[in-house]
Amino acid sequence: MPKEIPLRAAAALSGWVALAATLLPGGSPMRWIPVLLFVCFGPGIALLHPQPGGLRPGARLEAFALAAPVSLSLGVLTATSLFLVGGFTVTAFLLPLAVFATVVAALPGLPLPAATRGAAGGAHLPSREAAPGPAVERDSAAGRAQPGGGGR
Repeated sequence: MPKEIPLRAAAALSGWVALAATLLPGGSPMRWIPVLLFVCFGPGIALLHPQPGGLRPGARLEAFALAAPVSLSLGVLTATSLFLVGGFTVTAFLLPLAVFATVVAALPGLPLPAATRGAAGGAHLPSREAAPGPAVERDSAAGRAQPGGGGR
């Protein structure tokens, strides 16, 4: 069993756990902690982390670092939409986010830059000497570049 399946299942279930936690009494930490954790991280982890073949350490760090801003952005869009139509409730807020997290957890995660370039695996940059173009020579007395790179 691939190790990404339990993470996908946890990401999919986290929204439904947060939604069920809203049935608890209002001031209980058992109500607001799951809701807070889901809204801050759930949709982003569901969207970014389930990658086919897993993630390298650098890409895993990138996925978790981007999970919070992505989740909060989706939460803001959802809340704003609900406020604009006059239908904001906690249940109406969490339900679309839980559905979103469940659906995207079943899909492959979005490609991450660190995952595509080898997670800081030493991408080779071309050297400056091999760059084509006109020769430029430094004027050592004035500290200016002289085009043409030649005699005076």
